[in-house]
Amino acid sequence: MEKRGLRERKKQRTREALIDAAHALFCAHGFEATTIDQIAEAVEVSSRTFFRYFTSKEDVALSLADDQITAVLEAFAAQPADMPVLTALRTAAVDVVRAYEAEARYHSLQSLISVSPALTAARVERGTARFSDVARLIGARMGVDPDVDPRPGLVASVALCAVPTAIVAWRAAGHQAPESDLTGQAFDLLSAGLDYPAKLAVRGEG
Repeated sequence: MEKRGLRERKKQRTREALIDAAHALFCAHGFEATTIDQIAEAVEVSSRTFFRYFTSKEDVALSLADDQITAVLEAFAAQPADMPVLTALRTAAVDVVRAYEAEARYHSLQSLISVSPALTAARVERGTARFSDVARLIGARMGVDPDVDPRPGLVASVALCAVPTAIVAWRAAGHQAPESDLTGQAFDLLSAGLDYPAKLAVRGEG
């Protein structure tokens, strides 16, 4: 057991070293210009060893984003059982993102994503891949079967696609608030409802 524990800790250290080296190289040379060989060389391991931990450059670049989604799901499941779905999702997402914002690696990831359309698309795609997990947790909170009731799937789609997409758009428009604040704002707008009145209706015309 002790030897297995030592092996696991060594593997975790190697994984973290690969992530740190990759982010440093991505920031210095750009995501597209950095090679897997360079990342492996920076940690003094072989490319073959790299592929024991990650399947691609996108995989190592977005490992932190993957961990963040997992943390949000765990935090969501831990919210009080009587808390409404969007409120629980908002609380979990904002708390987790705020904690990650204290890490320098998180900010380097955000910078990389902001200048790489490939990473932006890959992040959304990887989030969407967790759709079943999110829908299942939402269904459990609602007490319904997501395979029968479409509502958990709708909320999962919104959480995984609409919220990150809105944040990317707000960033492109120049919003500089922390991502945790933008995440909370997105969920608040969803909770308030999106069936806004048309311009003529607001003015009382027509």
